[in-house]
Amino acid sequence: MENWDEVRTAYQVARLGTVSGAAEVLGVHHATVIRHIDAIEAKLGVKLFQRHARGYTPTEAGLDLLRVAQATDDQFSQLVGRLKGQGDEVSGELVVTSLSSMAPMLAPALADFQRMHPELVIRYLTGERLFRLEYGEAHVALRAGAAPEQPDNVVQPFLGQRLALYASRDYVERHGELKGIEDMVNHRFVASDNENTRAPFERWLRAHVPADNIIFRCSDTVAGHQAIHSGAGIGFISLWEAACSSDLVQMMAPMDEWSGRIWLVTHVDLHRTNKVQSFVRFLKERARDWPQ
Repeated sequence: MENWDEVRTAYQVARLGTVSGAAEVLGVHHATVIRHIDAIEAKLGVKLFQRHARGYTPTEAGLDLLRVAQATDDQFSQLVGRLKGQGDEVSGELVVTSLSSMAPMLAPALADFQRMHPELVIRYLTGERLFRLEYGEAHVALRAGAAPEQPDNVVQPFLGQRLALYASRDYVERHGELKGIEDMVNHRFVASDNENTRAPFERWLRAHVPADNIIFRCSDTVAGHQAIHSGAGIGFISLWEAACSSDLVQMMAPMDEWSGRIWLVTHVDLHRTNKVQSFVRFLKERARDWPQ
């Protein structure tokens, strides 16, 4: 590309979703941003964005550009740091994604890492959506279940995901403790609303609990955990989240068939950058103290 300014402009529009946001970051007039977008689309002969009232949404070609530009931007920042003799500097954005259920452990770790690197901006993306590292949507992903198989990803085992059945103290006062599998017919349960879920612990629950006893169903993990905390019923919570709450009573100890694994995933283009490597080392060290 002859004009890197146009690529950089398109990258910021793809990242932020608006012309005004890109103009503010780049320190230019919004008309300059529009001119750069029109010029690069004309040169490439493809549409990089769908224009709509809320802003600009990248097309598939725009997402490809975002991925390449993100990698280039990170690698260039790393190069600048080395040339200035500041190879250990960690700055810019660090985008981390995980299941929302990991937030009680991961958010404090991210806050501590940011305090160690004041020039760093943390973006922590949670939820059921799979953010795509190959499109530059995140630098580091923590994923549960089977090992991710997307090409060009660096996948490392991170920690075991052990769960147990918990209820709130209020639930125990009203309904008593769970006295084994045979007692499940006498209790109320919180579970996923997705009956086709592949999560081993959810499948186990449905195999051992009558459907009528699952009285609270949620499409979101955080909502389900809040229901358990609120006394709606018994449900699965990870050991690391339960360790953060004094209101939960373990109703059944962890079983191997409920367990899974958390994988630490980075993209090959960014895996060796100082920012990613610094955070990965920090997170592995911090996780040694997490309940396994």
